[in-house]
Amino acid sequence: MSRELVVVIDFGGQYNQLVARRVRECNVYCEIYSYKTELEKIKALRPKGIILTGGPNSCYEEGAPTYTRELFESGIPVLGLCYGAQLMMHVLGGKVEKAPVREYGKTEVRIDREDSPIFSEVEASTICWMSHFDYISKVAPGFEITAHTKDCPVAAAEDADRNLYAIQFHPEVLHTEKGTQMLWNFVRKVCDCSGDWKMDSFVRDSVEQIRKKVGNGRVLCALSGGVDSSVAAVLLSKAVGEQLTCVFVDHGLLRKDEGDEVEAVFGEKGQYDLNFIRVNAQERFYQKLAGVSEPEQKRKIIGEEFIRVFEEEAKKIGAVEFLVQGTIYPDVVESGVGGESVVIKSHHNVGGLPDYVDFKEIIEPLRDLFKDEVRKAGLELGIPEHLVFRQPFPGPGLGIRIIGEVTAEKVRIVQEADAIYREEIAKAGIAREIGQYFAALTNMRSVGVMGDERTYDYAVALRAVNTIDFMTAEAAELPWEVLQKVTSRIINEVNHVNRVLYDVTSKPPGTIEFE
Repeated sequence: MSRELVVVIDFGGQYNQLVARRVRECNVYCEIYSYKTELEKIKALRPKGIILTGGPNSCYEEGAPTYTRELFESGIPVLGLCYGAQLMMHVLGGKVEKAPVREYGKTEVRIDREDSPIFSEVEASTICWMSHFDYISKVAPGFEITAHTKDCPVAAAEDADRNLYAIQFHPEVLHTEKGTQMLWNFVRKVCDCSGDWKMDSFVRDSVEQIRKKVGNGRVLCALSGGVDSSVAAVLLSKAVGEQLTCVFVDHGLLRKDEGDEVEAVFGEKGQYDLNFIRVNAQERFYQKLAGVSEPEQKRKIIGEEFIRVFEEEAKKIGAVEFLVQGTIYPDVVESGVGGESVVIKSHHNVGGLPDYVDFKEIIEPLRDLFKDEVRKAGLELGIPEHLVFRQPFPGPGLGIRIIGEVTAEKVRIVQEADAIYREEIAKAGIAREIGQYFAALTNMRSVGVMGDERTYDYAVALRAVNTIDFMTAEAAELPWEVLQKVTSRIINEVNHVNRVLYDVTSKPPGTIEFE
């Protein structure tokens, strides 16, 4: 599939994925590569433009990440952000020093050259997000200063003749009011991209590619009912129809009615032409988890047992040539493939591949997409909104939202409480404003009074966070009347709960999930 490409060269910046996402929002395809990637490999990709990310280092120090001068002489438009801007100046003969005043946070930037293509349709004074210890004290030959702040004489500079642009702040973060406009100006005006990266064309091209690859082969998909695996399954269904078999393992740790919802969409009465197998393995999982309270042990038991059930079902199917995984682009980057940021976690989307499955290739149709793009693809494929926009849900399910031992009774409690919580959030019309929200069951029991009688029951904890990348998160400030309504309903409608808590811990130091 031939498409326009903008390359992001990663210098270890915390916003590297965000840069790529913002470019994609301009309908331009974008990929992340480490600064260690050779220039010849970058040029072979034939990018229409290159963006250099921020990073934690000082470009003038020995051993700091750098890039060859030839990059800036290649004729490809280059935009440097923060560290990338400083590195551009440093390599091309400017000067970068420790700033006398550190700038961090929202800062007023004054545009000096309103005719700069980067600042087209940007006001003369605009709020931007600064985060730097160093500053550009002298621009490189051929560059002109195009913006400044009270404490930063070079907030932006450019050499328009060579299509080189340097920005000291971060246009990719939401705090920079016109940041998306600036990136749009670069990729659409400077790089002359047409903006043909759209979900309808992605779906159409992917279906065509999959059909060509699979031919008459058989395809197996482990369907969790989550957004990624659901979209991957529907995409494969559209491409190969009955050649696809989806195995859905209901481990009894799903949200209330979720197994039935998944079956309603993908099963015999659903709208998709695939072979759907639902395995109700609830009791099997509860038995394996009996008496286990250590979080990591619970995770391992659930993961391993899932594979055992999957193996058993796949054996009944016989030889399979292709295995589908719902890998998405953040999985690739976080696993240390492509970018330069620290490996955050290794992603194994199926949880481990059974060695008996006779397949010749793994199909990862969503490998190039961010989560928001996966959702768009899902809508394009006609998947119901309640599945496309479902809350992120961990592989071990409610097993890690129940502190301590997992039992069928505890699962029922947290399912009921969580359903009430989600229902009231939806009624309040704030579901799309929150990054993630759910109810969890603590292992704490306390004294209460209900109907003039003493109770000694569980406490349910509510969690709601705002986050962009799920690597950091802040507790959401939910309306008090919503919390009161949720609390009242849970205590009155869910047996064996007499107390509701609201978790206001950020990440870090906490995690979004409880275990």
